[in-house]
Amino acid sequence: MDQTPPPPGPARGRGIYLLPNLFTTGGLFAGFFAIIAASQGRFGAACIAIFVAAILDGIDGRVARLTNTQSEFGVQYDSLADLISFGMAPALVMYHWALMSLKLDGVTIGRIGWLAAFLYAACAALRLARFNSQVAKVDKRWFVGLASPAAAGLMASFVWTSHDLGWGGEELRYAALAVTVVAALLMVSQIRYSSFKGGGTGPRSDRVPFFFLLIALAVLIALWIDPPKTLLAAATLYALSGPAQWLWRRRPGAGAAGAP
Repeated sequence: MDQTPPPPGPARGRGIYLLPNLFTTGGLFAGFFAIIAASQGRFGAACIAIFVAAILDGIDGRVARLTNTQSEFGVQYDSLADLISFGMAPALVMYHWALMSLKLDGVTIGRIGWLAAFLYAACAALRLARFNSQVAKVDKRWFVGLASPAAAGLMASFVWTSHDLGWGGEELRYAALAVTVVAALLMVSQIRYSSFKGGGTGPRSDRVPFFFLLIALAVLIALWIDPPKTLLAAATLYALSGPAQWLWRRRPGAGAAGAP
């Protein structure tokens, strides 16, 4: 994401613009594959595909900036791909795994299952539209609302971990419903989340504290040992970090320092 168009400059050859869009296409393919795999009951593969899409989504914007090939086309294409990979794919993976099982509790409850999946997809679309409309106005240190890749990671890691532990969607259908609704609402909330892009302006604005490097190293080691549980823990902690910071800024005695 974040293929922000560059300021006007010398014309460049059209061929190089293919490079970042290839990564975007790869993410789109991974999201589409996740939908197909979920419809076939291959939930582990579907969840892995969503995380592959998230990795490619992080690469395409960086490649565009490094090669100075940002474009308005890339911004729009990236958003459409994100809607499939982080909106439709997680919603349908969760629906096929657990939410469709709500029909076991009655017709009305069954409708709540697919409506919850639709709510997630709709909130992802709204989150992406809001991001695109405010990208030039907001502080780059923060995301307003849970970013759609993070929400998709929460959904996918929950399914992947449960599936890996041998828990079926039927027995966790109400937990799945709660995760889906909470992830959807966090995306369209006004709660701020750290973007881990450092602060300030200038050439050092993307730097982060050394402590984050140690955290990243620990996460990589944990990922090697147990990927689904590590991803679920990381996604859950990040999703909770926004509300936790919101409550901390509004604690008694915080004063002006607690204002967003």
